[in-house]
Amino acid sequence: MKEKYLVINAGSSSLKFSLYDMPEANEIVNGYVEKIGKEDSFYTLKFNDKKIEKSARINTHTDAVQIMLKELLSNNFINSIDEIKGIGHRVLHGGEFYSESTLIDDEVLNNIKSLTKLGPLHHPGEVAGIESMMELLPGVPQVAVFDTAFHQTMPADNYLYAVPYDWYEENGVRKYGFHGTSHKYITEFMKNHYRNPNVNLIVCHIGSGASISCIKDGKCYDTTMGLTPLDGLVMGTRSGAIDPSIVEYICKERNMTVQEVTNALNKESGLLGVCGYNDFRDLEELAAKGNKKVKMAINVFKNSIIKYIAQYYFELEGKVDAIVFTAGVGENAIDLRADIVNSISNVMSITLNKEANDNIAKFKDIQSGIITTPNSKCDVIVMPTNEEYMILKDTLDISKSLEDGKQLKKVRR
Repeated sequence: MKEKYLVINAGSSSLKFSLYDMPEANEIVNGYVEKIGKEDSFYTLKFNDKKIEKSARINTHTDAVQIMLKELLSNNFINSIDEIKGIGHRVLHGGEFYSESTLIDDEVLNNIKSLTKLGPLHHPGEVAGIESMMELLPGVPQVAVFDTAFHQTMPADNYLYAVPYDWYEENGVRKYGFHGTSHKYITEFMKNHYRNPNVNLIVCHIGSGASISCIKDGKCYDTTMGLTPLDGLVMGTRSGAIDPSIVEYICKERNMTVQEVTNALNKESGLLGVCGYNDFRDLEELAAKGNKKVKMAINVFKNSIIKYIAQYYFELEGKVDAIVFTAGVGENAIDLRADIVNSISNVMSITLNKEANDNIAKFKDIQSGIITTPNSKCDVIVMPTNEEYMILKDTLDISKSLEDGKQLKKVRR
């Protein structure tokens, strides 16, 4: 009997899941339960180029998990729940508790709950997903894979803010970084590619959410996102780094609360705020038609990426093995990649290979590769990320360690 593993990504009103055969890591089915707690809730399953979509009254995350298990059984994706040997949960925030994935027990769950103040948009749904799975599959190992874990190797002089130190000691105010599972996947791949465990990289995870990490000697040395995912790069709907005085100013000028302004900075800003669009495919199409505001938004976005690449280039003292573009925009926005490489080419002594760049995207025959010429000082590489694989791998490793009776290590700083 093949062993099967679930990967869960729970949101405040959603539950995304994928079921895998192991050890081949073949995805059997994936699904999405949406609008949990609302009258128009529904769920979708995708498998073998087929799609099932059904409406259902789904009041809680426990209801969502029950529907998921029912569909897995009724469609013969599993013959019994006993086939599921491990469940990996994507969790936004591990704070300073965790620098690697860990088995979820009562202590871990309580720590995740305590970090809700740092992840108020994400943690309630993630906690609900974990508790629902623990309730309905009590004998199955549940593993937390933290978005922040990979960045816990940053030195204090890179993660501390210049604010009263009591804010850090008593309230946890510091840079944590996110998208860590993606940055880790790319870093591990590049270590193998260069056959060097001490690889130096600038990893650009450019999607609707976007972050760049500075990898020094194979470990995260700095990253753009901060206390929350709002900091750093301009993004699809997030402002990225701004003058913090703007919050108080807009509260007074527009008679808004701090919460309302924060919501606007998270959901109504970035590319959407500047030009009214946040899907980069729409922006590319409109820019090609001459839309000036869209062109300006793309330039603001591009400049924020170049700024952090330049900063990390100096932090690495120019000793860079590769700059890597990954995630939806990074993997597919051919013109944006070209503009960025051409903008940094003289300073970093790199030259764009236009033909290679033009031929790499998810919708083309080639999805990865080097887009600079051989005489360039460092490589610029397009590389698809695979966060679910990393969650799956950590879940398998920890579950197997539990089966083998090995002590599971929970690393804390």
